[in-house]
Amino acid sequence: MLLLTRVHENRQSNDEAASESLDMNHHVLSMAIGDKLFMAPLKKENIKKALDIGTGTGIWAIDFADEFPDAQVIGTDISPIQPTWVPPNLQFEIEDCTQEWTFRNEDFDYVHMRWLLGSIQDWDALLQQAYRVLKPGGWVESLETSAIVRSDDGSVTETSALGQWGKFFLNGGKKIGRSFTVIEDETQRKSIEAAGFVDIQEFNFKMPIGGWPKDPKLKELGQFAQMVLERDVEGYIVFMANTLGWTREEILVYIGMLRREVRSKNFHPYYNQKVVWARKPLDGETK
Repeated sequence: MLLLTRVHENRQSNDEAASESLDMNHHVLSMAIGDKLFMAPLKKENIKKALDIGTGTGIWAIDFADEFPDAQVIGTDISPIQPTWVPPNLQFEIEDCTQEWTFRNEDFDYVHMRWLLGSIQDWDALLQQAYRVLKPGGWVESLETSAIVRSDDGSVTETSALGQWGKFFLNGGKKIGRSFTVIEDETQRKSIEAAGFVDIQEFNFKMPIGGWPKDPKLKELGQFAQMVLERDVEGYIVFMANTLGWTREEILVYIGMLRREVRSKNFHPYYNQKVVWARKPLDGETK
């Protein structure tokens, strides 16, 4: 999608286009945070067990397991779309992260989650679960995205297809009881703090859509982000469009308008993303 929210979790169609789009997005997100998989200050000797929540195609967990070969890595998702050929220290499990997690208390050194936007009703409960399963001194990290497409030069107007993207998901989210303003409401930081974590840090960045930026790295990011969107644009919006009562014809018209705007040089769209990471206090440490 434009703003690839993780509404694909609700889509009922985990097809090849969706998986390819998610894998490309993994590359984009890694580039955006400095060609890294994470921003928490992890040390290989301290990471014995790691958990990836909402693992999707499993590509992040695979790369992390390769980078930390001595760690046991577990990826969970409600959809079994992960490959069977994976590093020997990685396993995938089917689990709904919005329910009580089945893992033991203080069992992990690192909990990673990203792009859960549109899938979570209670962020406080989610981060409380992360706090529970982490060992004292362990780290949690959350990367989330905004559903609102913006421009700094006014090229993305409220009446454009790009400008309507955010309203589309915000209105649909109200119907299904899901928040699409996680970035705007600072939900990550608030829920992480409420759970009891300390040393909270964050990194904010803009993700351009299309090759319009003059900066070479941003241009490359934007080109990849456009590829991610166009690879499965219908898949990203169909669930929410049906929720809002759109007809098949209305969906196709909107997709056509969106594609034209994304490919046009007259629009300079981007969306905000935020990474927040924090540490579980050591036993006896003052919070």
